[in-house]
Amino acid sequence: MAIRRPLSRLELPVDTVALARYLIGKLVVRELPEGLVSGRIVETEAYVVGDAAGHGYRGMTPRNRSLFLERGHAYVYVAYGISNMLNVSSDEPGVGTGVLIRALEPLDGIPIMRLNRGVEPLRDLARGPGRLCTALRIDRSLDGLDLCQEGPLWLGRDDRDVGDIGESIRIGITKDADRPLRFYLRGSPFVSGSRALNR
Repeated sequence: MAIRRPLSRLELPVDTVALARYLIGKLVVRELPEGLVSGRIVETEAYVVGDAAGHGYRGMTPRNRSLFLERGHAYVYVAYGISNMLNVSSDEPGVGTGVLIRALEPLDGIPIMRLNRGVEPLRDLARGPGRLCTALRIDRSLDGLDLCQEGPLWLGRDDRDVGDIGESIRIGITKDADRPLRFYLRGSPFVSGSRALNR
């Protein structure tokens, strides 16, 4: 079994685009009462300074304040009143930028993920940001958590090679929609989006 350890903050690039690329191949680990659940990150999106699609574009609010924490903290928000979304703060304190975790390759706790999602196919368990949060039971109670230390939710790494990383425009946005700020593991069946975006 591969050795896994939490990412240290010093490992995280102080640049949102670089962090979005860096996180491909890293792990999201969720510790639940019934066991450990984890997945390998295969898709991310960067939301940079001055980005009209980013939640920090108009400044800090009570809702988005975790986005303005030092890089490596969880910013969890609810999209459309339905789905939780996991983001990683990505810059110096006070700068509201982040990386959206869009898809995972399930690794540990797959039976728990299946129960949480209510679906069987492995490919569909964490393919998309709302699905992965449901699979790992990530919600607003984890907002602001430090992801660089072991706890209920953390970022980790193992010794597996990352593979070839592709990039494309982001998915499901209307503002600044043509910027190539989405990154994904080429050839992964767990990546979301259309075939045209995943070449």
